[in-house]
Amino acid sequence: MLAIDAAAYASPWRRVHPAVKGVFFGGLLVCALALPTWPAAPLVAAVALTAALGPARVSPRAFARAAWGPLLFILTGSLTLLVTVGGPQGAIAFDPDGPARAAEIIGRAAAAVCCQLLFALTTPLADLLPRLTRIGLPAALVETVALIYRMLFVTLDSAHRIQTAQAGRLGYSHRRAWVRSVGALGAALFVRSYDRAQRMQRGLECRGYTGELTVLVDELSLRPAAVSAAALPSVLVAAATVSYMFLGAGL
Repeated sequence: MLAIDAAAYASPWRRVHPAVKGVFFGGLLVCALALPTWPAAPLVAAVALTAALGPARVSPRAFARAAWGPLLFILTGSLTLLVTVGGPQGAIAFDPDGPARAAEIIGRAAAAVCCQLLFALTTPLADLLPRLTRIGLPAALVETVALIYRMLFVTLDSAHRIQTAQAGRLGYSHRRAWVRSVGALGAALFVRSYDRAQRMQRGLECRGYTGELTVLVDELSLRPAAVSAAALPSVLVAAATVSYMFLGAGL
């Protein structure tokens, strides 16, 4: 099981309806993207982290392991805003407005990433996918995503087994052997995945597959009061941001 899935299944918020968590983290995500970066981005990140590390009891280590990759990508991508290309000779020069724009991009994107990751760390995909058809998503699309999600674990297990066998035969002892082993690993995974997909299709057809996979979904209570409470933090963040803008304009 992936670390992010293990954290989602261990979270106390797993028993909370995905719609409630979607309103909570989705509303904060909209605030991070639509409102001015300052102070909306820090407020969104603070509210999301407080809720996740507090009541949801998300492991800080699990969040750090899941967030370092996207945050590093955001940081390195924003470095290009520090320079400008132009002039008569097309020279590369420092952009005086670059640091402010880079800080805005980092703040907005980091807050948005926090909302998305914390939703994933509290909501197992197996609890979310079956409910997506109820909001109008095509059943074929949802089932394709579910099958890919389930096949992912089988593929990762196969890759681990093949890599262990290759390492036992000194397949990674030097650079040339490493390149050859990685190529063989990729080829074997492709062949096995294709064969497994064909066998899965034949198995579904033999069981009378009619175009829809019926799965058992845990019934979770969805109360209007819970949805309203989940939307309250986003409203407060928006109100605080608007008040800050008016105060700043007045000064």
